Amino acid sequence: MRRFWIARGIKWVLIAAVAVLAFGFVVMSLWNWLLPPIAGWHTISLVQAIGLLVLARILFGGVHGRGGHYWRHRMHERWAQMTPEERERFRSNLHGRCGHSHGPTPPAAQA
Repeated sequence: MRRFWIARGIKWVLIAAVAVLAFGFVVMSLWNWLLPPIAGWHTISLVQAIGLLVLARILFGGVHGRGGHYWRHRMHERWAQMTPEERERFRSNLHGRCGHSHGPTPPAAQA
C-alpha cells in the first residue's frame, strides 16, 4: 500500500513540474514575442518566466492554499445543523467581535 502512495506522489510531482515548465515556456514565449518589439524591453529566460509566474501568483492570487473552500463547506454544514436560536446567538457574537452591529442600537448608545 505504501508503494502505491509513493508512486502516486512521484507521478503528481512530475505532472506539476511539467505543468510549471509548460506555463513558464508559454509566458516566456509571449513575453519575448510581444514586449521587446512593443516596449523595447529585454527578452527573458525560462527561469525568469517561472519567477514571473510565481510573483504574479503571490501578488494576485495570494499565497494561501485551497483551504478556503473546505472551510466554507464545513461552515455551511455547521450552519445547516444550527437551530434558529443558535444562529442568532452566533450572529450577535460575531458582530460583537467585529466591533460593529447591524441590529438595533443598545440602550446605552442611544442617549
